[in-house]
Amino acid sequence: MRQFNGVIYTRQPGAVLMLAAALLLSGCGRQAAEDKTAVAAAPKAQAASIRAENWPQQAAPIARNAAIEQQISALLAQMSTEQKVGQIIQADIASVTPQQVRDYYLGSVLNGGNSAPGRDNRVGAAAWLELADAFWQASTDTSDGRPYIPAIWGTDAVHGHSNVKGATIFPHNIGLGAMHEPELLRAIGRATAIEMQVTGLDWTFAPTIAVARDDRWGRTYESYSEDPALVASYAPYILQGIQGEPGADDFLRGEHMLATVKHFLGDGGTVGGKDQGDSIDSEAQLRDIHAVPYYSAVKAGARVVMASYNSWHGSKMHGFAPMLTDVLVGRMGFDGFVVGDWNGHGQITGCTPTDCAASLLAGLDMYMAPDSWQTLYTNTLAQVKDGRISMARLDEAVSRILRIKAEMGLFDQVKPSARPLAGRYELLGNAEHRALAREAARKSLVLLKNNQQLLPLKPTGRVLVAGDGADNIGKQSGGWTLSWQGSGNSNSDFPNGESIYSGIKQAVEAGGGSVELSENGHFSAKPDVAIVVFGEEPYAEFIGDRSHLAFDDNRGLQILTALKAQGIPTVSVFLSGRPLWVNPELNQSDAFVAAFLPGSEGGAIADLLFRSPEGEVRRDFHGKLSFSWPDNATGEPLNVGDADYKPLFAYGYGLNYNDNSSLGILHEQAGISAAEMLNTSRYLYAGKAVTPWQLQLLDEGKVTVVTDAMHTSANGALTAQATDRLQQEDSVTLSFIKPGAVALTLADGAVLDLARQANGDMALELEYQIVALGNNSKATLGMQCGDNCASALDISTQLAQMQGKGWHSIKIALRCFSEADSNFAISRVTHPMLLQSSAGLVLQLANVRLAQNEGNATCGN
Repeated sequence: MRQFNGVIYTRQPGAVLMLAAALLLSGCGRQAAEDKTAVAAAPKAQAASIRAENWPQQAAPIARNAAIEQQISALLAQMSTEQKVGQIIQADIASVTPQQVRDYYLGSVLNGGNSAPGRDNRVGAAAWLELADAFWQASTDTSDGRPYIPAIWGTDAVHGHSNVKGATIFPHNIGLGAMHEPELLRAIGRATAIEMQVTGLDWTFAPTIAVARDDRWGRTYESYSEDPALVASYAPYILQGIQGEPGADDFLRGEHMLATVKHFLGDGGTVGGKDQGDSIDSEAQLRDIHAVPYYSAVKAGARVVMASYNSWHGSKMHGFAPMLTDVLVGRMGFDGFVVGDWNGHGQITGCTPTDCAASLLAGLDMYMAPDSWQTLYTNTLAQVKDGRISMARLDEAVSRILRIKAEMGLFDQVKPSARPLAGRYELLGNAEHRALAREAARKSLVLLKNNQQLLPLKPTGRVLVAGDGADNIGKQSGGWTLSWQGSGNSNSDFPNGESIYSGIKQAVEAGGGSVELSENGHFSAKPDVAIVVFGEEPYAEFIGDRSHLAFDDNRGLQILTALKAQGIPTVSVFLSGRPLWVNPELNQSDAFVAAFLPGSEGGAIADLLFRSPEGEVRRDFHGKLSFSWPDNATGEPLNVGDADYKPLFAYGYGLNYNDNSSLGILHEQAGISAAEMLNTSRYLYAGKAVTPWQLQLLDEGKVTVVTDAMHTSANGALTAQATDRLQQEDSVTLSFIKPGAVALTLADGAVLDLARQANGDMALELEYQIVALGNNSKATLGMQCGDNCASALDISTQLAQMQGKGWHSIKIALRCFSEADSNFAISRVTHPMLLQSSAGLVLQLANVRLAQNEGNATCGN
């Protein structure tokens, strides 16, 4: 059992780790910035200001090529204003056709996390190559006399070519940071570039070089470390692995391709770790922590920088000229182009996704306008023609894009399918790349506990492998894997991958032992040792933001506790995108491995856990924490160098087999209340069920769990589709084709006691929009308390009144459910939401949670 004393731990903000930027940036030259007259009037920060002269200045590392500059000038002279505007706009493949790319002269396309050929995230590699050809041919059709300018296709290949089935999935950056071995990043970058070109793509939105300082951030696993020096040391290796070395004949060509460093600047330092939030760091902190890796990356040849969603003292980076122009270009020497993030320009004050001259004026060169591109094109064209955007600024942005396309050799290139690596599908997940991924995964594992030197294990006995992560390649790979959130994947979606269980089975059976797989920890014969694999469910971006760092899924703890009570030695393998407070799980484990998100090569875990069949130590642990491990669950920033630095495991900690240390019993005082930890109030966020809750479609007694961007119920009565509200796929559209129900429930059937919340006048709140209603649609909103125990309230009239009126919030006071049915048991709720409707209702749902009544809750119609 978890024990809590309810004491809130507080951590005073410590002294920020201030690195001597000059030491990291030795050799920087003194080159004057380019004339930026075109952006002189761009918006400046109001709450705080940047003084460019406070930032180190370095020379542009890549000299301009005279032949390329002549080519750019010639192209600009041939291009119409319409063609120039098209070059600076990037559309998502789910919202644009090849013909539209031709008609609007678009310079680029992308596939978002859930965009794929034919809207199938698990389609074969051949479909990607075929679509790449279609976009290329459309963009290079010069039959009407237009200049020959190929479009480029960008994708988030953030840990391998992870959108494509069969590709090698490398560990996420947090694990790679634990290797403390940057040279291996070069090989990973090269392998990723090769596999991408097999499918005809030529640009990745990677690497992320954020310095994550608050682990509550949902993108922490995309950061190599909390230490800017480590991130800065990694950036050149991964960048040059993808792009090649500046000055070399194969720079951006051959086996290499275009990379992106992101997100500029301060994304890892927002208040509360909120994705797309606000950084209130000082200018010195912004420079000496978050900017250090960018100096390193630009010096190593970065040709694309992605602007960040976050703001700095209220100024959104997508429209912040002091950083995009004065610092990035003027002081860092960046001479590539700046691309936006998904409709990020629309978050600037006074802008919308379809209308934002301010972003271009501030220094953005290419709008990422996935679904807003068409109207944005029309508005931007009008703004150029009426002078709100100068032709000089437009030409500057287009020149920067054309320069990179020329450096990539695209003007001399053939269609994607005719290139040397294209169509060589045997390179996807090939033996060399899998061996590299397995090596990286091995070196990323951090041994936190090994009492009585339990590890390494002998492969000669009976081994129980338990936990929901044991035979789950999707869970061990995390977000940005086939789908945006990394959800909905089965092992069959990884034909070149191996689960952790599979690797253990192979190692043990080779040593003469036996293995039993049991997700819930039950066994047929008592094992000599148990390996329990558990951890966070996959997530990406803001979906992964947390209010605390308590690991709040107790299924692994229940298994460990039961095994320990039977005297069975236990080894925990913990899968997570960040350090989490797991003191109870550590106490119930004899050995504990922080595996982070190792990717598709689950056999790497067995490589370290087991001796050879002859009893020899095969390989030792190598990984050392690149993030400090917390001693409480509050989530307050905890970084090496802080004045009040009190981690459970310090930055750089990691045992190996020579360490004969024993970890004593840890306290189990989380520092937050039990209610906060067990997540009794947050069920659906941004259209996704929040762990440990499930979103279910109920159709004639059959249950379909929604785990992917598109799901249909068993008999076709309902569909659930991820849709955009304010951000990418931050809501779910529920369509009732026939009568049915949608429920939120705990996966293991556990019950929730909401009596205290009902007495406190809490309410069930839904944020929704009515898209359509059938004739005389009837809908109820209720809760369930087990079989034959439910309470439902008629909300038909309220829904009808809100049709066509945009987004609304409905609150139903919890007491209403008990008042409506005296047999309803609010103390043992199994389904905190049960929405039933007749055919015709189409409802877009963003969030479901318990909220304060505040006097506006109802009891239905």
